[in-house]
Amino acid sequence: MPEPSEKSLIKIEKFVKGFAEKTGTAMHPNPTVTESVVKGLAANVDELGRPLCPCNFYPDKKAEAKLRRWICACDEMQIYKYCHCLLFVREDGLPITEYLPEGHEGRKCYGVVNDPTPDKGRALRHQAPKTPSTS
Repeated sequence: MPEPSEKSLIKIEKFVKGFAEKTGTAMHPNPTVTESVVKGLAANVDELGRPLCPCNFYPDKKAEAKLRRWICACDEMQIYKYCHCLLFVREDGLPITEYLPEGHEGRKCYGVVNDPTPDKGRALRHQAPKTPSTS
């Protein structure tokens, strides 16, 4: 992936800090994780005009960017407060998985990880599929 422009890096760094604060999450405690994801997001802003998640493979990045579901903050983050990139996590570096549906890869990998700030984030929680436990 090409190095992102300074302008895009600054824009994404500002977004990430603000979004973490707004959602009650933290950036990953390992700075290498945060830097890698931020650089990938910024590079995609330069290439596509949108911060497409750099942690997925896309057969057609331009087509995927138009769908919006993997534009940071992605649908999983907006609905479930789960960041598969590990950019937005708890202070201890674990991703929040408590709102994910049963069988989701995040729950399989990490188990149920509680949200320390349930009053923040999840702007699109209303889009979560209804289950017996959420009805």
